[in-house]
Amino acid sequence: MELVRLKDRKNFIVYHLTPAIEQHFLKRLYPDKPNHPRQKYLLTVKGLALYNELKQRIETIELKK
Repeated sequence: MELVRLKDRKNFIVYHLTPAIEQHFLKRLYPDKPNHPRQKYLLTVKGLALYNELKQRIETIELKK
């Protein structure tokens, strides 16, 4: 959370995690139990496509420097 400069977990969940799940970029490992002690979040196909696109753009920008 420090990397994205968030001060607490609640704001991260409300403003980042929940929208990513609703827009199908992420999915829960235990979808029916959001508070499961071993809950993890996985990239969906859509999320992986976005990740790869952003990674490629960053690499392109770095090559131009």
